[in-house]
Amino acid sequence: MLKKIALALVVVAMTATFAFAEKTIVIAHDATWPPMEFVDANKNIVGYSVDYCDAIAKETGLKVEHKSVAWDGIFAGLVGRKYDMISSSVSITPERQKKFDFSDPYFEVTQAVILPADASGKSLADLKGKTLGGQMGTTGVFMSKRAEGVNTKEFDEIGFAVEALYTGRIDGVICDDAIAADYVLRNPKYAGKFKLAFIVKSDKPEYYGFVVKKGNKELLETLNKGIAAVKAKGIEAELRKKWIGQ
Repeated sequence: MLKKIALALVVVAMTATFAFAEKTIVIAHDATWPPMEFVDANKNIVGYSVDYCDAIAKETGLKVEHKSVAWDGIFAGLVGRKYDMISSSVSITPERQKKFDFSDPYFEVTQAVILPADASGKSLADLKGKTLGGQMGTTGVFMSKRAEGVNTKEFDEIGFAVEALYTGRIDGVICDDAIAADYVLRNPKYAGKFKLAFIVKSDKPEYYGFVVKKGNKELLETLNKGIAAVKAKGIEAELRKKWIGQ
């Protein structure tokens, strides 16, 4: 009798695992954040984080679907069960951890400032009286608001902030370093017009994590197993080389 019960429990556990693996996990991206997640010329959602999610799916047997969602409503959509997780360059912060669960970190980031190529300034202190643009609700904007004497203008998308700098409506842009480097070094429209002026110093490291609803332990454990595999097998290094370079 005990053997039958034990066997039944194993079957139930295996069935549950199989069902979870067979389920399609819908992933939300604010696809305006190159090279992490953005829409390419063929209108596909691509980027470092997108490939990272696909690699996790391959390692863990998940099926995934990528969905473009505007940043200003992306967390509300997760609460409303419109998708299962967020992969949108979300920095892990104590405030966000109170409301959501985060995977293990998958990318370290710092905040960087883009300035016109001929502008001076090597720290936020040098930008007193200037206006920095950034994407609303991001750590870059939070940091700009804390800087004494710096005016902050928030935009729905980081690309809008960069364009405002290009047209002279603001004095600089603050955003994650990989995104800043992409606009300065890879975007042909802005070639020679901008420079990555400086990295904003911080006492604490900043990391991206994948976001799930509070209590979704099954998906969280699967994501963490996938992240570990992607790191251990060198897939992460390959993705960095592909999307970010040196």
